[in-house]
Amino acid sequence: MKKNRLFLLLLAGLALTTSCNKFLEEEPKSTVALSAFYKTEAQAEATVNSLYRRGAPQRYSNAGSAYTGPTASFNTMLTGYFTNSYEGQERVCLFSRELTRQNNTNLISGNMNTIWDESFQAINIANAGLKYIPEISMSDADRNILLAEAKFFRAYNYFYLVKTFGAIPLSTTAYESLEDDLYLERSEASKVYALIETDLKEAVNALPAIKFASNGHRITKFVAAMTLANVYLQQGKYAEAAETAKIVVNSPHSMTVNTDLTTNSAFNKLRKTDDLDEVIYAQEYDGTISNSGWWPTYAFNSSAVSMFDKYSIFERVFGPTKQFLNVYNPKDLRIQPNQFFHWSYTNPKTGKKWESTDAGVWYYYDEEAVLTTGKGTKDWNFYRYPEALLIAAEGIAKSGGVTAEAAGYLAQVKARANTEGKTVAQFTTELQGLSADNFVKECWIERLREFPLEFKMWDDIARTKMFPVISTTEAGKIDFVPLIGAKNASGAVFKESDLLWPISPDEIQRNPKLTQNEGYK
Repeated sequence: MKKNRLFLLLLAGLALTTSCNKFLEEEPKSTVALSAFYKTEAQAEATVNSLYRRGAPQRYSNAGSAYTGPTASFNTMLTGYFTNSYEGQERVCLFSRELTRQNNTNLISGNMNTIWDESFQAINIANAGLKYIPEISMSDADRNILLAEAKFFRAYNYFYLVKTFGAIPLSTTAYESLEDDLYLERSEASKVYALIETDLKEAVNALPAIKFASNGHRITKFVAAMTLANVYLQQGKYAEAAETAKIVVNSPHSMTVNTDLTTNSAFNKLRKTDDLDEVIYAQEYDGTISNSGWWPTYAFNSSAVSMFDKYSIFERVFGPTKQFLNVYNPKDLRIQPNQFFHWSYTNPKTGKKWESTDAGVWYYYDEEAVLTTGKGTKDWNFYRYPEALLIAAEGIAKSGGVTAEAAGYLAQVKARANTEGKTVAQFTTELQGLSADNFVKECWIERLREFPLEFKMWDDIARTKMFPVISTTEAGKIDFVPLIGAKNASGAVFKESDLLWPISPDEIQRNPKLTQNEGYK
């Protein structure tokens, strides 16, 4: 019975539509047996299209609940710098913030099942595509693109899994029948990373070198390179990370510029506008087929319910603490009202006013959705150009010291957020005077300031094993201390076991070859 259920979970991912050629068409119109499915080019494309909205990407972009954010948001809550106002009900957020997941493994098993099941379903689809697409009649060019996209998504899902659980089962074979061996032992993280690197290198070489939006929102060379740079960075392969990030730095992508420092700042453009050149990879949303779910409501707290009539629930599901906001210098553009955060809002239609002493996330605000349609359409950005700059800067400094090139990359990110007219050249000169260690810390700090709302903070903490201690009294002052033994912002002490999540007891029950991560009951 357990094997039947596991097989059905994997096979569910292969129940694809024979007519689905748009990424936003999520619901299959008809399903066919796997043995009969891979016959035409349209079926091959449908297989790959399904991967755009499955598995690991959804961990970042899916706002399917009014009470808790995407599962990737739970990682940031381990820091104590972000909280969920509904954590009494959404206890995975509470256990994350209090660092008590180890004693509550059964209570968070549903969340772990989602991560595990959906990612392995996507991997199984990719494996099936990689097996059968080479046999389908189509042009070599089209075939190579589809195979590269399948390898990208297999790698992206394995990357999320290995960061979350550490050693995991590793398979490159599609499960198609109950005769297949569904029960695999955990493979060392290094072996998982080796496959991820191989897949992504092949994707970089095969995919078109154009911008994501120009490619019809399909994966490009630069999306694959951005992901590979992250993979290298996560492993501490700094020279490789820098070289790969520079593929993106030297691409047609570029930073969004500030037209002014208020409503037309770069950060407000990123909030309001899709398909900017800054966006390397995004999840596509629209108001007809697939809207953005509850994202627009995450901009406020529960007191905003009376402000609007298009959404019935508002909760501060991912809210920064006052201590976290001290990560910014007072002159940093990103901490100014209505850039990343906000504390007051007047409804332009009714004149009703919302105010809060706790910051709401302005970056999630979608005006048309909350005022008119009740359907968010803003795409979710996975990767932005500043991340390529910061990976390149850190990678160069770690592998070869502080150079003018590395300083120039970091300076671009700093200069855009500066409100006092300081130029890239001025920042570059200053940064070149830093030691390599202090320069790298400046890269870490800039990542904290630039990407707090995109769920990247914990990855940086886990890879560096250093925790950022943000001053409660001096804005802009951040120290870094060894992670293990440090206290998070809620006063909980980090343990070695906090670096990974538990494998769900349900998975261990289904697969007796699995073992639990150390420290979890």
